[in-house]
Amino acid sequence: MSIAEALPDSVLARSRREGPQLSPEQTVGEVRLALIGQRFDDLDTLAVCAGEFLVGLIRIEEVMAGDSATTVGQAMDPAPPTAHRDTDQEVAAWNMVRHGHEALAIVDDDNRYLGIVTPSDMLSVLLEEHEEDLSRMAGVVHDTEQVRTATVESVTRRVAHRLPWLIVGLAGAMAAAMVVAGYEDDISKQVTLAFFLPGVVYMADAVGTQTETVVVRGLSVGVGVRQVAPKESLTGLIIGTVVAVLFVPLGTLVFGDVQVMLAVALALFVSCAVASVIAMALPFVFDRLHLDPAYGSGPLSTVVQDLLTIICYCAIVTTLV
Repeated sequence: MSIAEALPDSVLARSRREGPQLSPEQTVGEVRLALIGQRFDDLDTLAVCAGEFLVGLIRIEEVMAGDSATTVGQAMDPAPPTAHRDTDQEVAAWNMVRHGHEALAIVDDDNRYLGIVTPSDMLSVLLEEHEEDLSRMAGVVHDTEQVRTATVESVTRRVAHRLPWLIVGLAGAMAAAMVVAGYEDDISKQVTLAFFLPGVVYMADAVGTQTETVVVRGLSVGVGVRQVAPKESLTGLIIGTVVAVLFVPLGTLVFGDVQVMLAVALALFVSCAVASVIAMALPFVFDRLHLDPAYGSGPLSTVVQDLLTIICYCAIVTTLV
């Protein structure tokens, strides 16, 4: 498979075959002489092959500073980092970052050498994927082709891309109003309870957004929700506990009603914990349905989290106060 035939988002599409293809028997001095007078756009690692098959990588520093009599086979890395030709480019980029690789050799099923990916190639991938994730999580675009044009498109198209998500939010706001209206009598007896509802909703949203970012990013680079869920669930519980414990003395100092403060603190704890679960569940469901998991965050998850937070808050505080 050639680079021209590669899948658009595969790492092969980002690879290049710049620079000479070396053999293990060549000496460093021979390679150095062969490079003199040649110009390359980006050359920091060279592939070493036995025929069509990759056997190693050698850094340009080893070529330029190594002993002339040393063979390429002696100076190369015989177990180089590689990626299959169909590996998603973002997965490959994050693997390079996590493992500190300076280059990735691209191979096929039989370990035939197809090209090499440099740090500059992968840096551009990370930038593009970052912009794409942010735009999709915010409900600004609906597919990857729109990401690059989202900042320069017409007002009409901007409205068309964003309004559907905001209509979902409006429906959620109406539902939230109906929930609060159902507890009107209870809240009217203790007006102080209404003061804290916006703050509790904000805290739940903040916790959920942090979890969503971790989960969606993990899914995009091949880390499943099951791997993230235990630590993120525990993190949500710890954050909820800390926030609740800090709230009680501060709220009591300002408002002086310990019973109300304890009820609000419990609502904070439950809301933060629930927000973490929702923030993991929605991207997981979208991923299982083979939809972009980023659609499970942003406006959609905000609506769901807000509704559940309001239900939890109203149910808890009106029961305990």
